[in-house]
Amino acid sequence: MQFKTHIKKGDNVKIIAGNARGQEGRVLNVDIKNKRAIVEGINIISKHTKPNAANPQGGIVKKEAPVDISNLMLVDAQGNPTRIGRKIDESTGKLVRYSKKSGEVIK
Repeated sequence: MQFKTHIKKGDNVKIIAGNARGQEGRVLNVDIKNKRAIVEGINIISKHTKPNAANPQGGIVKKEAPVDISNLMLVDAQGNPTRIGRKIDESTGKLVRYSKKSGEVIK
């Protein structure tokens, strides 16, 4: 069974649980299989890297670690965190996501 996620790449999200609670960021990547997402500027870790062609010096690199999707809530156009619903758009006939708080369609 395929897991249907409410978060997509490029969405603005708010962290609702964990150490980064209350912070907002943009989703860079979603891993549907593991139900995790990478959010820009959130859950920063220090990764020790060996010298390689891309980084001949090696050293410590700061990068974002994945966050569980259940700890993320989508932010609508007004900047409010909201739950997501799906409905068929009357004009196009396609399935679209909409904000349950404001009722507007999410692009």
